[in-house]
Amino acid sequence: MTAPTPPGQDELLNPGGDVLRCEHIAKYYGAVTALTDVNLRLRRGEVLGLIGDNGAGKSTLLKILCGFQPPSRGRIFLEDREVTFKSVDHARSLGIDAVYQDLALVNQLTVFQNMFLNREKIRWPLVRNGVMRKEARQRLDDIGVQIPSVNSPVAKLSGGQRQAIAVARSVFSNPKVLLLDEPLAAMGVKEGAIILDLIQRLKREGNVSIIIIAHNYAQVLEVCDRVNMIQGGRITLDKRTSETSADELTDIVVSEYRRALEERQRSA
Repeated sequence: MTAPTPPGQDELLNPGGDVLRCEHIAKYYGAVTALTDVNLRLRRGEVLGLIGDNGAGKSTLLKILCGFQPPSRGRIFLEDREVTFKSVDHARSLGIDAVYQDLALVNQLTVFQNMFLNREKIRWPLVRNGVMRKEARQRLDDIGVQIPSVNSPVAKLSGGQRQAIAVARSVFSNPKVLLLDEPLAAMGVKEGAIILDLIQRLKREGNVSIIIIAHNYAQVLEVCDRVNMIQGGRITLDKRTSETSADELTDIVVSEYRRALEERQRSA
């Protein structure tokens, strides 16, 4: 059984080419520790898979990176400049955007209205719907999102199409870093293929760096350049996907379960 491999110290000390870097990030909620000591790097144009058991701290880390909540300790660097995010809007203004599982789409609105939600094009006193329709269609076509009509209510789209709209809306703002929290959760093969194809296309274009939280190791290995595993509030594995396998990742998690079971049995 393969033991977890911590991130190499040379990689942490030589951040050249990193668009985003975290050093010794910790997060405490009173007596509860969500993250203990996270060191993470993301290179320009890279897709990084973030995996780990439920409650390992993956979503907490993404919330810190998108400005939703501050770390209790640690430093964040964006393009080698230390940053302190004051809010989600502040992080977005600096080039970091996030897409969550709940998507924050309005089902009753159309595709193009969701694409321009809270940033509508207006020529007072009129909303420029025609301009927004045309631009939304062009943007979706540019990144390969297949939607029959931008006039369709989002409620009528499939789960994969809705997730693609949410990702496309974030890409629309030209972020440097895109954070995806479980974009493939509860999706079938066809649904998930829409998102995997979109991520692959964004990776080929190389204009945005992506961190994706996922549980399906086969999907992670398919679209990601590198994988990090969080265990016990810290990153215990940092490998290129070409240097690991679904079996190795599964063995690490199974080993963690066995240790936890043994500890519970000893304390019983």
